[in-house]
Amino acid sequence: MSQIENNWKYAEDLPLESPVIEKARKLSIELGVSPVSPAVGSALSSVVAMTRASTIAEIGTGLGVSGLWLLSRLDDVSLTTIDSESEYHRHARSLFTQAGIAPSRLRFINGKAEDILPRMNENSYDLVVIDANPDLLLEYVEHGLRLVRPGGTVLVPRILHGGRVADPAIRDSVSVDYRALLHELEATDEVVSALLPVGDGLLQITRL
Repeated sequence: MSQIENNWKYAEDLPLESPVIEKARKLSIELGVSPVSPAVGSALSSVVAMTRASTIAEIGTGLGVSGLWLLSRLDDVSLTTIDSESEYHRHARSLFTQAGIAPSRLRFINGKAEDILPRMNENSYDLVVIDANPDLLLEYVEHGLRLVRPGGTVLVPRILHGGRVADPAIRDSVSVDYRALLHELEATDEVVSALLPVGDGLLQITRL
């Protein structure tokens, strides 16, 4: 194992997850839902703490692993979370309750994000997390940057797409779109972006 791989594994093994997050992770895997890795979850929590984000929108609830991390540190944070699978929301609600998170801090929206996002108010959130259909990522990022206030941040887990984005020989449409997005963000002066090598990659985009 290379030094880089050792570093990555160490970073992944280091975060301590709460019993409820561990339960949500196990249930996610049982139901075939891929949760964010512990290191990515820890990074999400850290961004919330650093930015003092109080309003968060999440595209892709899953069973609540990322949402539990987002709400794990600060008590004044509210989360609006979108997913097309009502069963996922049912499990996530139960897990949030088990974690002691007040229902008043949560808003669940059941439906397709591509139908819901255009109806959401711009400049309404401090943080937007996008962990949903990779085929629609470019559209979701555009909406995310519209939804966050100036100074707000959009976070995109899995941006390295299973290692395919880093290999220029791989030319599937998703990998090509992801590369184009990363290069476009580097070239614009409207945002500050950073690609963090945790999990399967975490893209951080801050609107100026």
